[in-house]
Amino acid sequence: MRRCLLPLISLVLFSSVSATQAQQSQPSPPGLSFEFYRAHVEPIFLARRAGHARCYACHALGAGEGNAPAAMRLEILSPGSTTWTEEQSRKNFDAVRKKVFANNPFSSPLLIHPLRYEAGGDQWHGGGAQFTSPNDPEWQTIAAWVQGKNVVDEDLRGSSIPAAPANAVRAAASNNGGLKLRIIQTNMAGDNIHIIDPVMNRVVAEITGIEANHGVAAGPDGSRLYVSNEADRTVDVVDMKTLKVFKQIPLSGPPNNISISKDGRRIYQAIHGAPFGVDVIDTTTLSNVKRLPLDGLQIHNTYVTPDGKYVIAASDDQTYKVAIIDQKTEEPVRVIQFTNRPRPLAFHTNPDGSTKWILAGLTDLHGFVVADFATGKEIHRIKFPDLGGPVKMKTVRASVANPNHGIGVQPDNKAVWVSDRLYNVVHAYSLPDLKYLGAVSVAVDPFWMTFTPDSNFVYVANDASASVSAIDTHSMKEVARIPVGQVPKRNITAMLP
Repeated sequence: MRRCLLPLISLVLFSSVSATQAQQSQPSPPGLSFEFYRAHVEPIFLARRAGHARCYACHALGAGEGNAPAAMRLEILSPGSTTWTEEQSRKNFDAVRKKVFANNPFSSPLLIHPLRYEAGGDQWHGGGAQFTSPNDPEWQTIAAWVQGKNVVDEDLRGSSIPAAPANAVRAAASNNGGLKLRIIQTNMAGDNIHIIDPVMNRVVAEITGIEANHGVAAGPDGSRLYVSNEADRTVDVVDMKTLKVFKQIPLSGPPNNISISKDGRRIYQAIHGAPFGVDVIDTTTLSNVKRLPLDGLQIHNTYVTPDGKYVIAASDDQTYKVAIIDQKTEEPVRVIQFTNRPRPLAFHTNPDGSTKWILAGLTDLHGFVVADFATGKEIHRIKFPDLGGPVKMKTVRASVANPNHGIGVQPDNKAVWVSDRLYNVVHAYSLPDLKYLGAVSVAVDPFWMTFTPDSNFVYVANDASASVSAIDTHSMKEVARIPVGQVPKRNITAMLP
C-alpha cells in the first residue's frame, strides 16, 4: 500500500473536493468484509491517541458533535466491557458502511471527514484531525477496507497509537510561587487542556486525561480548575499545583458549558441532554447538591453576570429562551425570549457594574443582537458587513447554521468582539454606540474568545485550525498564532499558580 502512497495522496486531495458535495444516499459497497472490519477497523474507534478524544467518545457517548443528525452512531459498550459483542459490532458495521461510497471509495466520509484538511480531508470535523496524513497506518487500514480488501499489509500489522498518560503534565508551568496570568484553552475533540502564557504567547503547561472537555471555570484563588467532561458526564476538578484531576463529580446528564459564582463556592453546569436544566455543584463538599429543571430547557451555556447577581442559562432548543436565575436563592426569576437559538452571550454593564445589555449571536444570523437586560427586549440587531469574495467556510454544516459562535465584551466595557465563521475574521464594535471598528483575519473557524484584564489583547480559539489567535485590540492585528489541541472552543482568562 505504501508503494502507491503518492498517487493515493493525490487521489485523496482530488476526492475531497467532490466529497463535500456528495450525498449521503450514495450506495455503500455490498462486499465490505465484516470480519476485516471487526478485526482491524472497529478497534480504531476505541483507540486512545495522544491529544485526541476517542472516536467512541463522540460517536457512541454523544460528546461534541456526536449527536448531530448525520453523525455516525456506534453502540455503547456493555458495563465493564472493553470491546463490543458480535451483535453490537454488526450494528456498528451497518452504521459505518453507510459512510463508505461504492462509486468512489476515496471520497467516503469515513476516510475524508477525520483526515487533516491540509492533507486532503474535510475543512471541518467535530472530532478534529484524527489522522494528520494518509501515511497514518490506521487511516491506511480504513482505506484498505473501503476498497474491499480483506488483508492488512505486513508493514501495517502490529501498528499502535501511543496512548496519552492520564492527567500527565507535559510541560511545567513557569511558577515562582505567585499567581500568574494565564489563558486556559479547552480542546473539544482532545483529551487535553492547554495553558497559555499571554506574555510569551505560547503553551507553558498541559493537563491531559480529560476526554471531550467542553467548558472550564477557575476558582478565584487559582488553586483549582473545574472542567465539564462530556465523555464521563462529570465535572472534573483539577489541582493546579500538580495539574492532575483529583475528583470527578457525577452529573445528572450530558454536560455543556460551565460557570462559577464570584465567591467560587458554586458551579453552574449546563445539562444539554435529558433531564436538561442546570446542575449546581458545591465546591466545598465537591458534590452535586441541586438541579434546576428550568422547565426542561436544553441548556448549552451558563454564565454569571459581571456583578455576580444572576446566573444566566441559555437554551439550545426551539424555545429560544435564556433563563435568568437569582444567584443567591438559585431560583429562576424570568426568561428572555430571542428569535432563534442563542449562541454564546456577552454582557455590557452600567457604570455601577450592573448588567445593562445581553449581546448574543443567534442561529442563522450573520451578526448579533442586543437585548436590554431589564426589559428582555431586543433593542439592536447588527449584521456583519459584506466583506466580498468567497465564503471561506461555505462547506461546513455547523458554520452555515451558526455563522457567529463567539462574542466577548472587553473588560474595560469599551468594545465588543464577535467571531465571523463564514469569513474567518473577528469583528469589533465600540460600546455603547456600536460603531464598527473593523475586522481582523484569523485562522479557519474562529469560535470563543477571552481577554487579558487590561483589555489589550483578545485570544480567539480557531475551531478548525487547532490554534488560538492573539489579537492586539489597539492595532487590530493578529500578533501570534498559538498551536493547541483538537477543535479548541471554550477558553477563559485566570490567575493561576
